[in-house]
This record gives sequence, structure tokens and C-alpha cells, in this order.
Amino acid sequence: MNDKLKKTIESLSQLESFEALYHHQNEDVMLPSIDELNEIVLLTRKILFPGYFGNSTIHSENVRYYIGVQIEKLKKSLTDQIYAGLCFSGDYDNECECRTFAEQIALQFIEKLPALRETLSTDVDAAYNGDPAAKSKSEVILCYPAIRAISNYRIAHELLLLNVPIIPRIITEMAHSETGIDIHPGAKIGRYFTIDHGTGVVIGETSVIGDNVKLYQGVTLGAKSFPLDADGNPIKGILRHPIIEDNVIVYSNSTILGRITIGKNSIIGGNIWVDKDVPAGTKLIQKK
Repeated sequence: MNDKLKKTIESLSQLESFEALYHHQNEDVMLPSIDELNEIVLLTRKILFPGYFGNSTIHSENVRYYIGVQIEKLKKSLTDQIYAGLCFSGDYDNECECRTFAEQIALQFIEKLPALRETLSTDVDAAYNGDPAAKSKSEVILCYPAIRAISNYRIAHELLLLNVPIIPRIITEMAHSETGIDIHPGAKIGRYFTIDHGTGVVIGETSVIGDNVKLYQGVTLGAKSFPLDADGNPIKGILRHPIIEDNVIVYSNSTILGRITIGKNSIIGGNIWVDKDVPAGTKLIQKK
């Protein structure tokens, strides 16, 4: 048995067996850590929603100290992970310069937290006001998967705007695994956004969503088939997902594909396939 194990280990250790799967980088540099990024998201939630995550005994006399401690932890952990992400992307050869840049990005992100909290508070309002089953905003913050997914998205989106590689996608995929809600960090989403129930929702990279938009479970904002380059490979970076204007509701299991516009104040009924522009104020439902 020992000989068989040794043979298996030797086979698995041959470089050619995992060449296509192996990320070549400086052996002294770590990859971004999913465990650490989970902790970073939790730290950020502790700051944005004090008392709801972590220590629940926050009050006016200790909140400044509490947030200060969490900010210090966040700054260090986020700097480390941004540094790992920059090394992963291969953008920096100078270790000292790379770490300094990572710290600058972490500080810029932390400066955005007050505005991020304000935006997330509108999402909480939208979820609470849009669901008669919600007993309180506290229940929404603590229980609703949409708030978890949207908060991950908004954190990841801000990091993406700061040109942080790989980490934004990891953060949104963490929420995808936890909630079944798949929001690409590149999507642009306005205020008062909510997803009811949530499971199976997909929002693609170049989607644009206005203010006061509500999606139900199973909604897809996706891409149609897209052009290929001369070598037959998909062309990256083109605008291929829908634009959803203000005050739109999309009911469950509807699929909206391509760079089309759903005009403001429209309602898209359930189980509908949409691949053409919808004028403002339209109510689109299945025919009986």
C-alpha cells in the first residue's frame, strides 16, 4: 500500500500533470485567501451595521472605539489581501512599491465606507418597504439573503472601481455560494435596490440598474450570443447585458437578454423571455 501511495504522490507531483492548472507566481507570495476575504467582509459588515454583526452591545458611548478597532483590523487585512491580488495579477515586480500601493487602495476603500453605508441603508429600506412579511429593518439586515448578497456586491464593486484585481470577483462569488444570488461586481446598480427571495438571480457584468428596482427570484439579466474574434474566441469587455431604468419590477423567472433597455416604471411579469427594448411604462405579461 505504501508503494502505491508513493507512486500516486509522484504522479500528482509531476509538473506536466498540472501545468495548465498551475498559477505561476513568486513562490514567496501568497494567493488571495477566501478565509481572509470572508473575515474582511464580516469586518466591513460590523462597521456598516454596528451591533448586528459581531459585538451586539454597541451603544453611543463605545461605538467610536468599537468602529476604530474594526477599521484598524480591516486596514491591515485588506492591505494584505489587495497585495496578494496585485501579486496574483503580476502588475508589480517591486514588493515594497506593491505593498505601499495596496495600503493606499485599502485606505481609499475605507474612506468610501460612509457613502457605502448610506447606499446600503436605502437597500434595507427597499427590502423592508417592499415585503409585507418583514417585521422590522433589523430582521431584514439579520435574515435576508438579498442584503448579504447586495452588501457583498457593493463592497466588491467599490474595490473594482479602485482597480483591485481578482478580489472583487471572489467576494461576489462568496455571496453567490451562500445565497444563490449571482451579481457580478462590474454591474452598476442604483439606490433602493432589492431582490425578493433571491435564489437563482443572475446579474451580468455590464448590467446597468437604476434606482428603486425590484427583482424576484430566478430573474436573469444576461447576455445573448456575442461576437467572436478572428481566432474564434469570445470578445471580452463588450456591453452585452440589459439596462434596467428606474422604478422597474421584474417578476420571478423572467429572462432579459442582450444590451436592451427596460424603460422606467415598467413591469415585467413572470416567466417571460425579453430580448427587445421595452418602452417606459409598459406592463409586459404572458397572454392567457
